[in-house]
Amino acid sequence: MDRADELRAFLRSRRARLSPDDVGVWPVGGRRRVPGLRREEVADLAGVSPDYYVRLEQGRNGNVSTDVLDAVSRALRLSDIEREHLHNLARPLRRGHLTPAAEHASPGVQAVVDGMAPAPAYVVGRHTQLLAWNHPARTVFADFDALPRARRNMARLVFLDPDAQRLYLDWEHKAGDVIARLRFMLGRHPHDPALTGLVAELADARPEFRRLWDTQVVADKTHGAYRLRHPSGAAYTLPFRALRLPEDPDQTLIAYTPDPGSDAEAMLRSATGGTTAHRTAAP
Repeated sequence: MDRADELRAFLRSRRARLSPDDVGVWPVGGRRRVPGLRREEVADLAGVSPDYYVRLEQGRNGNVSTDVLDAVSRALRLSDIEREHLHNLARPLRRGHLTPAAEHASPGVQAVVDGMAPAPAYVVGRHTQLLAWNHPARTVFADFDALPRARRNMARLVFLDPDAQRLYLDWEHKAGDVIARLRFMLGRHPHDPALTGLVAELADARPEFRRLWDTQVVADKTHGAYRLRHPSGAAYTLPFRALRLPEDPDQTLIAYTPDPGSDAEAMLRSATGGTTAHRTAAP
């Protein structure tokens, strides 16, 4: 990943989504040919010189301070996760150039996931690879046990597996969430060849991936819901909660928990056969 290119594209995209009216400033310059804030307006809001902000956006301020990045984040109205992403892009020396080690779910994490049955639950790592799952997750999303190890990956499933594309009735919503996580992880690990290789693989394989990737959306899943296709063909909405694991912040546990007594709970019970069987070994 070219850090300077990523930083430039990210900041430009965040300027483009705001107008002077949005942030309460008097417009700088004359007629606007492109939407969004100008660099001078962002600089003024952040309390830095226009030249300093231009150098930052071009990736030429290697010693930019935390305070300045936080001021730019406030000026651009970044979310907490976007602010973290900006810090990751602008101050890469904090992480060095080491390739991260391979990831595994600990036996304790697998036990927690198993204990969540009959709720489907799984753990994804920094490449969106599936690290742990329970039996209900296999029946609802995919038979992860039967997949080759390289295919046990949420990004590959969502973009390359026709069954996954049929499962998610709001496929673009799910695809956007996957891409937002990949971009966030790429900011955290810009020198991870497996991560950069996955992005390149999917960009070559699917034009939808390239289109969504260019939106520069970055996020880390917390909660929400997906509309899924039941084996009968009916649609149901399954809420989820996502938690970063304390022992490894690159790993996220995602559990799907419908409200008790809801139609979604009944549909889920039907989809899983009401089973509570567990996996007992890590992949």
